[in-house]
Amino acid sequence: MMIPPDPALEPSPDSVLDLIDGLILAGGNDVDPSLYGAERHPETNETVPDRDRVEIALGRRAVERDMPVLGICRGMQVLNVAFGGTLLQHLPDEVGHGNHRLNPGSFDGSDHPVRLEHGSLAAQAAGEELHNTKSHHHQGIDCLGAGLIVTGHSTLDDLPEAIEVPDKRFVLGVQWHPEADDDSDVVGALVDAARAYRSSRGSE
Repeated sequence: MMIPPDPALEPSPDSVLDLIDGLILAGGNDVDPSLYGAERHPETNETVPDRDRVEIALGRRAVERDMPVLGICRGMQVLNVAFGGTLLQHLPDEVGHGNHRLNPGSFDGSDHPVRLEHGSLAAQAAGEELHNTKSHHHQGIDCLGAGLIVTGHSTLDDLPEAIEVPDKRFVLGVQWHPEADDDSDVVGALVDAARAYRSSRGSE
């Protein structure tokens, strides 16, 4: 089910969360830096603040409800901002290279491994601790949001590439695109968690 950035959802996200068993916060444009108290970098553009605010509200409330949540690329950044974190607005300025988004608009040549912590949700979802990823981003995690932990780092530069909430059933943010990788089990892990969540709701 596609959820539009309807401003009416910001104060009442339960009206749509009641209809689903898991939430994916998908990729897309940069998060508006005003939402994490920063000035806009010249490379930050095409922001959609209405989408940002609705997705932040949905993400916060889904986590409160212990609903399975998967944040993909921008979605991982939205999760971080939702819990008070901040973002690095242009990675080449910070890490000295542009290898996280070699070809804008394409995953060609963008693969790189991510090291996932042993026993983490990220490693369980990926099915391995050294996971090859499809990368396409120029922003990343700066200060980590409250209640989140980093469980994956890029082998390129140690940039955080997986975050999760350890006391919830399934809250995972990944700074890559598993939906573009036929070999990735990450989206399937979210589906399995949503199926279990649906079953638990039926027994309430």
